[in-house]
Amino acid sequence: MKKLYILTALFFALSFFHSFAFAQRYKPSPITGLLGAFGAEVALVKETLIKPKTVIVDGVVFTTGKIGNQRVVVAETGIGKVNAAMTTALMLDHFRPQRILFTGIAGGTNPDLQPGDIVIAGQTAHHDYGAITDKNTPTRQTRNAITKQFNPIFFPADTALMRLAERVVKTVSLEGIPLASGGVSDRPVKVMTGTVVTGDVFVASPTKVSSLRADFGADATEMEGAAIAQVCYQLQVPHLIIRSLSDRADAEAHIAYDKFYPTAARNSAKLVIAIVKAL
Repeated sequence: MKKLYILTALFFALSFFHSFAFAQRYKPSPITGLLGAFGAEVALVKETLIKPKTVIVDGVVFTTGKIGNQRVVVAETGIGKVNAAMTTALMLDHFRPQRILFTGIAGGTNPDLQPGDIVIAGQTAHHDYGAITDKNTPTRQTRNAITKQFNPIFFPADTALMRLAERVVKTVSLEGIPLASGGVSDRPVKVMTGTVVTGDVFVASPTKVSSLRADFGADATEMEGAAIAQVCYQLQVPHLIIRSLSDRADAEAHIAYDKFYPTAARNSAKLVIAIVKAL
């Protein structure tokens, strides 16, 4: 019993130490970090900046300025999880933002969604991380390098930011998808809060889409979100991933991507800018 008491006390002491260490390590500044994977996505946000100023950190270009009354810092992560994690870490270390927002496109895996629709990521997960044993039991949890504990499979978005996005999107004028005839679809843009999964692959396979739906309940798939979410989760920085669909991640994904990417990028950027103005 005494040994159990000592172990319990040690556990709570370590938990307190980790919480204290987090508080000591990351002291945020009154600025919001905005990220996007592609130059075009980031350019849409930069166009709205008041008094933009360029800051280069280890070769990565960051742009500071204001959107409304909010100080922001904007950067392009580049494609893929490593690039996304690196840029996020540099932004957090150099600028100490209070929160991170990501704007970008994704492939839709929810059959009820089409290009142009938006998924507010209530949670994100790595779909290509794990270890398969001889018993075929996958381990999908990453490990926190700070606490040495397993991370959750799904990284939750900051609740306050998510609720703000759900409220603000009702006031944003989103673009419908252009039709082949040259008109615009009369179907309203659908916005949902759901699950976004991340992997270092461009998905263009109905079979993979079915797998992502079955294994993760995924509504969209992309290549950066969970990496950003993991960095923020481990440093306890609020984050939110916004994704607008450019395709349905099926066999026609490459064609749809080229056609619908501009509209999807604008819809995502519009929402993120509106969220910042509403902070």
